[in-house]
Amino acid sequence: MQEVVLVKIREGEKIVHFSIKDLPVPMGLRMPKVKVGDYVIIEAERGKDYGQVISEAEMVSEATVEDPLKKVVRVATKDDFQQIQENKRKTKEAVDICAKKIAEHKLNMKLVNAEYSFDRSKFIFYFTADGRVDFRELVKDLAREFRARIELRQIGVRDEAKMFGGFGPCGRTLCCKSFLKDFEPVTVRMAKDQNLPLNPTKISGVCGRLMCCLGYEYRVYKESLRGLPKQGETINTKEGKGRVISVNALKRTVVVEVGDEGKQIKVSYPTDKGK
Repeated sequence: MQEVVLVKIREGEKIVHFSIKDLPVPMGLRMPKVKVGDYVIIEAERGKDYGQVISEAEMVSEATVEDPLKKVVRVATKDDFQQIQENKRKTKEAVDICAKKIAEHKLNMKLVNAEYSFDRSKFIFYFTADGRVDFRELVKDLAREFRARIELRQIGVRDEAKMFGGFGPCGRTLCCKSFLKDFEPVTVRMAKDQNLPLNPTKISGVCGRLMCCLGYEYRVYKESLRGLPKQGETINTKEGKGRVISVNALKRTVVVEVGDEGKQIKVSYPTDKGK
């Protein structure tokens, strides 16, 4: 078992479990090691990083959390906060410098963002491009400029939207920014089965790709459609045979056209989904 908390890394970049097993309890005080809202210094892929605790401590099995489980190093100090602010200032400068270097090397790439590791040992530059880019000379220039390890990471338009955030057509914060951990495949079939208009402007997110919500909502529709006839299918009703002209999966109703005069009736199905 491990004592863990959920930490939101940086400004909502990612939410991960971290162990607080080795974190000391404040001397002479009967207080939790960390509490919700505390900023902490953590172990991360890029070295040390910072984040904010968003859950109370709990004991969990190691099999139920991320592998390998990394640690909270300490609660952030005043000096840590100063370093974070200084890193942010340097990152803004780095973006401008890198953009100029890209122009100098005439590289067909779009710089999206940059990230400075907390311990200032590494700079990561994120970019989009239509294909592969030979940025070896650019990396050398940037390494000489910043005297740190340089990583250029190509991302997709979905990653770009997740990085900057925004609001979807629903008026809520983008799912990728607020809670989705990974991007899963989304297909037009998912929209079709949810009876949505197959108009790209209606079913695309701010990134220009099919909305992520189509994917996870599709599972609910698939379950709700169990036991319902398909559109175009002929079924028996109290008023005789008829053809299904529309299906409402959530309300578990179908509209059926019966008789020669095209009379339309609504047929309801039990909520046990045909089981």
